[in-house]
Amino acid sequence: MAVECRFPPPLRRWALGAALALLASPAIAADKITLRVEVFGMGGLHVATDRTVIEETGSTYAITGDLKTTGLAGMFKEFQSHSTARGRLASTGAQPEAYNADVKRDTGERHDKVDFRASATASGSSTMPAKAGTGTGGAVTAPPRDTVDPLTAYFLVERRLGTGGNCTLSVPVFDGRHRYTLRFTDAGGQKLSATTGQHYSGEATACKMTRENVAGPPAEKVEMPQRGTIWYARLAPGDLMLPVKVELVTEIGSVTGHLAEMHGRGADLKFKD
Repeated sequence: MAVECRFPPPLRRWALGAALALLASPAIAADKITLRVEVFGMGGLHVATDRTVIEETGSTYAITGDLKTTGLAGMFKEFQSHSTARGRLASTGAQPEAYNADVKRDTGERHDKVDFRASATASGSSTMPAKAGTGTGGAVTAPPRDTVDPLTAYFLVERRLGTGGNCTLSVPVFDGRHRYTLRFTDAGGQKLSATTGQHYSGEATACKMTRENVAGPPAEKVEMPQRGTIWYARLAPGDLMLPVKVELVTEIGSVTGHLAEMHGRGADLKFKD
């Protein structure tokens, strides 16, 4: 026997309105940008490839970063990292919710994890397999409030520039093992030319960066750059200016990175490798 389901008139009107609203409001698609930066050391030696994916969906964001040594550099010093960050976009920039990083180098592996959601106070841990000379790692005391992860730190600068601000900014960072501050200073607009070794040509904003260590395991090498300059340019419409060139001082010496590819927001750019 067929059973007919009847709704009272008010409920029928509500159900019809809800159905029409669902049809008229499809799921928000992710706004996705992908970047590939090639990194060079002394003498123009290709030392690493850095890939970044930035996604914005409504009021949220997600960032993925992959860095790996290549060529002869990879043979002498193996290093690769995979990190992810996600959080919410805010009027002040962005507020991270979670950060994860897996780092592998010739001296061992490390796995970092940070939860930023508990009353805006970060709590995290870092583990490293026991290995001669490396120790076993362990939990790190939660840092002060309002810290962000390394990926979000640079995302804040990109959003600040993309929305009309400058890059003079101090960002407290916690990655699960180290607590430090990234200090950015605006160095003004500059014209980059496609000369030998330079890929992007056009207007850019230069930002000086220095890292000030606050806390972390003593006498431990860190992968993050210590200081340098980053040049940003507007490559597509929207709320971001993106890095087109970097000159950084790291634990392996001075390196220069050039944007090789950028895709997203209607742009498909490929510069010479």
